[in-house]
Amino acid sequence: MSLLKADANNFEENIKSGVVLVDFYADWCGPCKMIAPILEQVSQEYTDVNIVKLNVDTAPTVAEQFGVQSIPTLILFKDGQKVAQTLGFQPKEMLKSWIEKNK
Repeated sequence: MSLLKADANNFEENIKSGVVLVDFYADWCGPCKMIAPILEQVSQEYTDVNIVKLNVDTAPTVAEQFGVQSIPTLILFKDGQKVAQTLGFQPKEMLKSWIEKNK
């Protein structure tokens, strides 16, 4: 559907309705760079899932709020509520399967 960038100021607004996959990442993180194009592809394949990227270096309080200690961390929200979380690089098919199982 769409790939958005969030920060501490608009994070809550971005996750409050629908199904939202949040990618907690950092610019210096190798696995984060590897999963970025996969998330871009997935965002175009799913019309009912928004993908939000949140840089943990610029929004550490949000990362802390959700217990993110390692990146990339992917958290799936449904109407503002956390429903699933996964850690590390995910191949595209595994990521799609995880989304389908949890959305």
